[in-house]
Amino acid sequence: MHPRDIAAAAAIVLLWSVNFSANKIAVGQFPPVMMVAMRFALIGAMLAPLLRPTGKPFWRIALIAFTLGGLHFGLFFSGLKGIGAGMSAIVTQLAVPFSAVLAAVFFRERTGLPQVAGMALAFAGIYVIVGEPTLEFDALHLGLAVASALAFAAANIQIKLLGPVNGFVLNAWIAVLAAPQLAIVSLIGEEDQFAALAAADWRGWSAMIFTTVSGGVVAYGLWYYLLGRYAVNRIVPLTLMAPAFAILIAGVVLNEPLTWKVLAGTALTLIGVAAIQLRQASSRKPGRRCDAKRDRS
Repeated sequence: MHPRDIAAAAAIVLLWSVNFSANKIAVGQFPPVMMVAMRFALIGAMLAPLLRPTGKPFWRIALIAFTLGGLHFGLFFSGLKGIGAGMSAIVTQLAVPFSAVLAAVFFRERTGLPQVAGMALAFAGIYVIVGEPTLEFDALHLGLAVASALAFAAANIQIKLLGPVNGFVLNAWIAVLAAPQLAIVSLIGEEDQFAALAAADWRGWSAMIFTTVSGGVVAYGLWYYLLGRYAVNRIVPLTLMAPAFAILIAGVVLNEPLTWKVLAGTALTLIGVAAIQLRQASSRKPGRRCDAKRDRS
């Protein structure tokens, strides 16, 4: 990878690591879907000057906005309401095995025994973490977080099929299209939104604004940029470091427990994800035209 792209990947990891705790603070004071709607509305306002034609079919942009904005973020923040920031960071790693399955379907990437074993380890790690009695969560919210990982994997495939595109322009369109979708869902399915706005303190507002700017604008803009230049299964592994940092940050900021089961489950999940990626990297033929065009390292 080009040094500039390595720096972009490092920034993504750092920002996402901190954002898990910031998101948890924010959903503690705002209804989750309303918060995501506000988040996208702010992102859309900040990136409004970038709204211009992408050179891609608009229906593809709208579909990405639905999958990533409506489904992934709506499900993730709804799930985060009932699980810890550290657990949410690990659950998001399930996007890697989900991406591997979808990549096999859409890009005909081979899925060998090491990848299958990696998928099993990744899900086993989640099972171990779920069995930790000191963690507070419920099955419904955990299921929503898992579903959000699947939606994120699907969105990555959609973005890859879209081809090279300015990441911040795409981010602007996704925000503008997703905000009204989520606002409607919030009005229909949530209550006391305005009371929550009035009751929120500086921590809630600061967390919401921080995650909007750092995660919503900067990190995802860089993420879309990298997806346009590199193969999906080369970029997704870069998120491997985020959960480890996120768990440590959640332990310090939110006093979330760091028991041996949490650490063991985290290790299993990350080893499984790494196994998937190492197998995919070794099986990729060095002279393939698709990677030669995209991977300008």
